[in-house]
Amino acid sequence: MWNARKIAEKQGTAVEQGELARKESKPLYEILATDAFDWLKQRESESIHAVVTDPPYGLLEYTPIQIEKMKKGRGGVWRIPPSFDGAQRRPLPRFTVLGEKERKELRFFFEKLGTALYRVLVPGAHIFIATNPLLSHLVYMPLMAAGFEKRGEIIRLVQTLRGGDRPKNAHEEFSEVTVMPRSRWEPWGLFRKPCEGRVQDNLRKWGTGGLRRVSEKDPFADVIQSSPTPQKERTICPHPSLKPQAFMRQIVRAALPFSRGAILDPFTGGGSTLAAAQAVGYRSLGLESDPDYYRMALKAIPALASLSVATGNGFGTSRQL
Repeated sequence: MWNARKIAEKQGTAVEQGELARKESKPLYEILATDAFDWLKQRESESIHAVVTDPPYGLLEYTPIQIEKMKKGRGGVWRIPPSFDGAQRRPLPRFTVLGEKERKELRFFFEKLGTALYRVLVPGAHIFIATNPLLSHLVYMPLMAAGFEKRGEIIRLVQTLRGGDRPKNAHEEFSEVTVMPRSRWEPWGLFRKPCEGRVQDNLRKWGTGGLRRVSEKDPFADVIQSSPTPQKERTICPHPSLKPQAFMRQIVRAALPFSRGAILDPFTGGGSTLAAAQAVGYRSLGLESDPDYYRMALKAIPALASLSVATGNGFGTSRQL
């Protein structure tokens, strides 16, 4: 059991160690080339303190056939935006093309994931999971069915290229029509494994149950201003779904109230979660089954973690992380 004084001392020590680790580039992360579900079966129960992940809604778009079409720049579920001012914008998946078969597969995927995560997470552990307005219900309901409490959504305010288009092949005829709204936000579901007893009891025993405050004055907020991922980060890591460090460091930092324990990203991709954890001084573990992305993350994580970025919160203040 921890008393409040020990918690404060531990938190201060962890922050100092985290800052020192970043300066010395001491690795606080581990990444494994493995299937997430295979690994989760073998992991001991109640051993992970938080999850921050952007899943591969890849059931369809990250299959080999669709990835090859995306690389060629035509066909498939990936939308290839036109070039603008000489710059080629990055492809985006067309979630609107998913049929009932793909939606059932998504629901099953998250049912399986929710059950696996529930076993390995400690009581009070939080899950931050990226989704989008079209598919969030297929993510949230299975996680709640697995036993997790929905604690809200983190709204990443960012304008993307998704939505706002005129009818395909009839844009001149219906020039005043938008098929669906232009997206200006990205939802991240926030879930918590039920606490043992009161939140304060869970915090003392497990170090989880709440979110780390931005400062003594400001709590962590559920609306975060964000920009698209900067080109310098995409140059370091050309993963198609790379999230910006300025955003990732804020949610990663909030996930561990006392900097205690480890954050898991079961779908590491380019490594943005692990890089953010390294930057704020947290231990983390990543799993990646795609050999190309695994090698990409190995190179990208230390470079992304070393970047100095300014972060803002829902109250409009900013700080360096």
